[in-house]
Amino acid sequence: MVITDFLERNARYRAHEEALVEINPTEERDNAQTWREASLIELALPGMPYRRSMTWRRFDRMANRVGNFLLTRNVKRGTKVGILMMNCIEWLPIYFGILKAGCVVVPLNFRYASDEIEYCCDLADIEILIFGPEFVERMNPIHDSLEKTKLQFYVGFEKDCPDYAEDLTKLAAYASTERLPIELHEDDIAAIYFSSGTTGFPKAILHKHSALVASCETEANHHGQTQDDVFLCIPPLYHTGAKMHWFGSLITGSKAVILKGVKPEWILRTVTEEKCTIVWLLVPWAQDILDAIDDGRIDLEHHLTDQWRLMHIGAQPVPPSLIKRWKKYFPHHKYDTNYGLSESLGPGCVHLGVENVHKVGAIGKPGYHWEAKIVREDGTEVNKGEVGELAVKGPGVMVGYYKNKEATDEILKGEWLWTGDMAKEDEDGFIYLVDRKKDVIISGGENIYPVQIEDFLRANDKIKDVAVIGLPDARLGEISAAIIELKPNVESSEDEINKFCLELPRYKRPRKIIFADIPRNPTGKIEKPVLRERYCDMPLVEAQIKS
Repeated sequence: MVITDFLERNARYRAHEEALVEINPTEERDNAQTWREASLIELALPGMPYRRSMTWRRFDRMANRVGNFLLTRNVKRGTKVGILMMNCIEWLPIYFGILKAGCVVVPLNFRYASDEIEYCCDLADIEILIFGPEFVERMNPIHDSLEKTKLQFYVGFEKDCPDYAEDLTKLAAYASTERLPIELHEDDIAAIYFSSGTTGFPKAILHKHSALVASCETEANHHGQTQDDVFLCIPPLYHTGAKMHWFGSLITGSKAVILKGVKPEWILRTVTEEKCTIVWLLVPWAQDILDAIDDGRIDLEHHLTDQWRLMHIGAQPVPPSLIKRWKKYFPHHKYDTNYGLSESLGPGCVHLGVENVHKVGAIGKPGYHWEAKIVREDGTEVNKGEVGELAVKGPGVMVGYYKNKEATDEILKGEWLWTGDMAKEDEDGFIYLVDRKKDVIISGGENIYPVQIEDFLRANDKIKDVAVIGLPDARLGEISAAIIELKPNVESSEDEINKFCLELPRYKRPRKIIFADIPRNPTGKIEKPVLRERYCDMPLVEAQIKS
């Protein structure tokens, strides 16, 4: 079985049911309307409406159009086709159309600057790039230098197409009802995803169709999805996290809502109006919702949330204090956290499980069809409670890094993927992340794990977000610095934070406190390289450590 089989099945048996809905809160509500049987061109009318929707049949037909269009451009099995688009209702049909043509789909991070776009196109050997209007200014200076990218297609709809690209609205002329004459196999390479780049330049990660299918099965198993569920998708679709959670909707033939915005008011309104049952949030978004409720900007009495059954979080460690606050306002919600990385095709290789809310703080146990172990540098397994590197094995492990055997060999040990995350296991078999291997601070010979300090500080009611990094020190090698982002209209001081930290063991207390915003990438991960670059050269004036 290949991933496109699920789409074609849904088009046959759930033809007229809604598959995708796009909500754009920045548009006027008066423009709201539903496009149930529109073609790709009809969906692109001027003045994007507040709500657009697409049935499973229309979804499949649009994908067929994209695939047939690509075949006229002499693509071959394995041709790399990039997608550089913001979240929108056309994103997934384009993704599946690329797959139907036998091509390898390569989603690109929408935050990439021109040089990063150029770098990734070259690294992945992208021959065709499909990009949206938001990227014209970034494409203008590099389109001539994209030597391997032979064709560039523009999804700008009513906006002017650059003269170096072709307008993809020509799709209307291509067949939409017939299955493409391309036979796909589960061992075919389906996609290249890029690593988040939090430790350097992104690496190109190869995944098979079989891995995408396994991800569908994992998601549906973990969260018990049915045809009646409605999944609210907020994170960027180029990332494995959002895509693989949506795969639960694909395998069950249920509706998904793409929300173009993260404001708490928009999230709660969309949950109410679309009757969403499953919402995947990043930690900052969940915190923002709770803060909006606390300060009265959101009144839950004005929202319908009884149908909302599951809130789950991934992409970063989850403070137990956050879930305690969440359950105060939403006591009926089931909760889950999912651990994964792009090399394991996103979330699910380890997950908490909705029945284990008492273990909040852990990332959980091996997921459906997955195995996990915690190992020393020599590959032997550690004892329970001992810190080591987390390794996972399962159907979503990458084939390898494209054109980078050295990096592949560093983390693939046989069938085991060494994640680079330091972890430990409790007496009940639950795994707890300690920190990224590369983020561990070694101060005076003592290992300091930033996540432990970050979790402690997030329990402070004044703190919105925090990141702990190591700064160079002539005597100790490194010292820990806490960059703290306070909640709006709240004040604090270094002395106040130092007093709060007295409950920590002396060696874990931050030696320096910096009040500043915390940069995060679109998947919610703290951009620690940015912080290191920003602060590692500053004069070191250690905060006083109180005994």
